Amino acid sequence: MAAHSLHTARSIPRSIPQSIRHAVRSHQVAAVCRTLVLVLCVSGFGTLHAQERPQEPTRLERGEAAKWLARIQKAAKRENYVGTLTFQRGSTIHSSRIQHFSDGLNNEYERLEMLDGKQREVLRQNSQVHTLIHEAHVVVVEQQEGKDRFPALLATTKGDVLEQYDMRHFGRERVAGKECEVFALDPRDSQRFAYRIWADKDSGLLIRAQTLGDAETVLEQIAFSQVDIGVPSGKQRIIGAIKGLSGWRKYDIHYQPANLADQGWQVSAPVRGFQKIREVRRPLNTDNEKAFEVHQVVFSDGLAGLSVFIEPVDQQRMRKEGIAAQGPTHIQVRRVADHWITVVGEVPASTVRQFAAAVSYRPAGKP
Repeated sequence: MAAHSLHTARSIPRSIPQSIRHAVRSHQVAAVCRTLVLVLCVSGFGTLHAQERPQEPTRLERGEAAKWLARIQKAAKRENYVGTLTFQRGSTIHSSRIQHFSDGLNNEYERLEMLDGKQREVLRQNSQVHTLIHEAHVVVVEQQEGKDRFPALLATTKGDVLEQYDMRHFGRERVAGKECEVFALDPRDSQRFAYRIWADKDSGLLIRAQTLGDAETVLEQIAFSQVDIGVPSGKQRIIGAIKGLSGWRKYDIHYQPANLADQGWQVSAPVRGFQKIREVRRPLNTDNEKAFEVHQVVFSDGLAGLSVFIEPVDQQRMRKEGIAAQGPTHIQVRRVADHWITVVGEVPASTVRQFAAAVSYRPAGKP
C-alpha cells in the first residue's frame, strides 16, 4: 500500500539506469505512497515506533470488513477534500498539498503540490496525469489509475483482499482534527506487510495509513496533517491549469499492451494471492540514453503491489545483480539470458526474491 508511488530515483540503486528507474518509480504508486507520481518522490531509511493501541482490537466479520473497505475506497473517489499530506519514512519527512474534486459522474480532478524541495506538481483529470517539473518547464504526461493512490486504499478490485488479510477494529482516535475509526489489516502469511489505517468516521475518507514491519515498527506512513472534507468544487481551476500547459516541453509516456508469453517469457505469480493486473510495453528514453523498450508486468494482492521489468542488456546501461531495500520497498535485479530482470514492490524481500526466481525465458522456436 505504499502503492500502491514518495520514492525518488535516489531510493533506487544507481546501478539501475535513469530510464529503468523512471519505470520503477511509475510502479511504486503502492500502498502508503500512492498519492504521488513517482517522479516526485523522496528517500529515507529507518523505522518509527508504532503508536500504542487505545484498546484491545475486535476482529471484524468478513461482511463488515468488506463494507468498511468499500466505504474508504468510495470516499477517496467521490468526496471533495483539500488538505496537507505528510509522508514519513524514518527521519525523512516531506509534505504536499492536495486538492481533490468529484462531479458525481465518476469524473475526478486532482492537484498535488510538493511543499518541500524542488517545485513539483501533479495535475490529474481522471486517469490522465500531468507531472510538472517547474525548473525545466517540462510536463510528463501518462495514463495512471487513480484508485491506488492515497487516500484510496485498494490497488485493484480483482480478487478479494480479505482472502489474504484479516481486519481488526481498534476503536476511535482523533487524527488531523477528525474522529477516526482505527483498523488493522493483518496478513495471513509472511509474504506481505501489515497495515494500520485511520478512516474518518463520518465520510469514510482515509486520514492516515501505515505500513508495518516486524514488531509492528512503522516502515512508512502517509497522513493528513490537516484536511477539509466536503468543500466546494474547484475542478475548473484544475482544468484551466492543464489547458495552460501549452507552452511547456511535453514528454509523453505511452503504454502498449504486451504478451510476453508470445516472446518466450514466463512471468508467473509464485506467491498466493497475487494476481497479474496488466502487461505493457513502454518505450523509454532520456537525454543521456538512447530510446529502448521495457516490458512491465504488474501484480497485486489488492493492497500490496509489485512489478517485474524486463529490458535488454546494453553496454550503456550496465547493471549489477543483487537486492536493495528502501523502507518497505525491495528491489531485486538478476540477469536472464540477454535481459535484465528488475522486480520492485512494497513487499518483504522474500516475496521479491520469489518473483525474480519465477521469471524464465525460452526463445521462440526452441524446445
